[in-house]
Amino acid sequence: MDLVFKIIALAIYFGVMLGIGLYAFRKTSDGEDYMLGGRQLHPFTAALSAGASDMSGWLLLGLPGALYMNGLVEAWIAVGLTIGAGLNWFFVAPRLRQYTQIAGNSITVPSFFGNRLHDRTNILRIAAGVIILVFFTFYVSSGMVAGGVFFESTFGGSYVTGMLLVATITIVYTLFGGFLGASYTDVVQGMIMLVSLLLVPITAMFVVGGPVAMFDSVRQVNADFGSMTAGGTFIGIISSLAWGLGYFGQPHIIVRFMALRSSRDAKYGFAVGMTWMIICVIGAVFTALAGLAYFQQNQDAVLTDTTNGESVFLDLSQLLFHPLIAGVLLAAVLAAIMSTISSQLIVSSSALIEDLFGGIGIKLSAKGALWGGRIGVLAVSIIALILALNPDSSVLGLVAFAWAGFGSAFGPIILLSLFWRRLTAAGAGAGMVAGAAVAFIWGQFTPDVSWGLFGDQHLYEIIPGFLICLVLAVVVSLITPRPPALTMREFDDMETSFASGEIPDHPEDTEVAGSGSGSGTTA
Repeated sequence: MDLVFKIIALAIYFGVMLGIGLYAFRKTSDGEDYMLGGRQLHPFTAALSAGASDMSGWLLLGLPGALYMNGLVEAWIAVGLTIGAGLNWFFVAPRLRQYTQIAGNSITVPSFFGNRLHDRTNILRIAAGVIILVFFTFYVSSGMVAGGVFFESTFGGSYVTGMLLVATITIVYTLFGGFLGASYTDVVQGMIMLVSLLLVPITAMFVVGGPVAMFDSVRQVNADFGSMTAGGTFIGIISSLAWGLGYFGQPHIIVRFMALRSSRDAKYGFAVGMTWMIICVIGAVFTALAGLAYFQQNQDAVLTDTTNGESVFLDLSQLLFHPLIAGVLLAAVLAAIMSTISSQLIVSSSALIEDLFGGIGIKLSAKGALWGGRIGVLAVSIIALILALNPDSSVLGLVAFAWAGFGSAFGPIILLSLFWRRLTAAGAGAGMVAGAAVAFIWGQFTPDVSWGLFGDQHLYEIIPGFLICLVLAVVVSLITPRPPALTMREFDDMETSFASGEIPDHPEDTEVAGSGSGSGTTA
């Protein structure tokens, strides 16, 4: 009977996701709507969508599990990510929203690079599109694998059946709803995650006797739980904090900034997004605390994942709540997984249709871009599904690399594009390629360097990758010819106008700047 209640809860959840996808389908009429929501995304929607698509299952499984096993020393990644997300909203969001419209009405990150730097060769745009397409295909596949494993471990069903079910529901609402479908479902999924990360730890805390009794039990299990240095290393802490650098280059996150109604909405988005993130991270910390206390006090209760502790949220949900409520709470994990998959599918589809096809001169009509985007989602999904048929697929190992790779390849170029008018196409291209290459090569060695007094440790590859990209982009830009006068003027337009949200009108620029604009057409 318990299983029936859980299935009912998940069926309701899946029905809501499909209903939202249908609603978004009715509001999507052309390629720009499909890939960027017509630049009319409410900041509340953008903030929750960015958070939900970013956090994935890490927030509900990985972080509580790491804290459960090792204490607050594992919280440095959360600190780094929170700081990175805040800086991203505060500095990047308003300028990127304004600049992407000034620079040829760019609707993807690669097209922004090409239009911002007036790269007539389209090499930047194509190279960035390839990077996105390749790594997000594997990233999407890893999410499908996670969905299958979750279904198998929670409901005792077949891995393939669970993976196909999760993948199919996500593909359907993304295929028809596009960017708006992904964003609207992210809002629901983000709220489910928020409520779950409040309800589970608060309930567990009172079950174990309240805050005082909880902390007493935790100290009996791990006296050093509250220390953020016990068991940690200097290199390890720096590497964890460096995860925050990745935010500046994550296409599925920063595309939400591009979709805002205006640059002024970024302040609202910052407030909502950071409030959501801080509450969720605190909830993850208290889930670990309450889990330690509960299993210490109830020796007959068994933690399912004794190796990584990643089942602590799932186990508490099923031990403390009625099966119907537990089913809703378990849906929070699927929400985290599915929200990330849908966002990555849209970005991958945009890279295929808008950047690769557009980069080689294939121009599509508004309707053609709309259906091309849907075909792109389906194509990426099929490849990802094939890869995900093997639950032990090595693609899972590419998740951390994808974060570092995008952060290293795109992060410095985004920042320089928005804050340095002297950046050239050659500098951006050299930095992008070098950053991705360094992140990949560095990540193959563990430990990578002997750090003297610090011992043999692994420095997270985003640090050298990000720095190499940044330095090389600046140096190459300084030794190559200055950007065209039009590029300089567009930068000045962005500087003077982003605070007001007004877009300057220069009709004479459209033929020059429009080579990479939305839907493969001139702006």
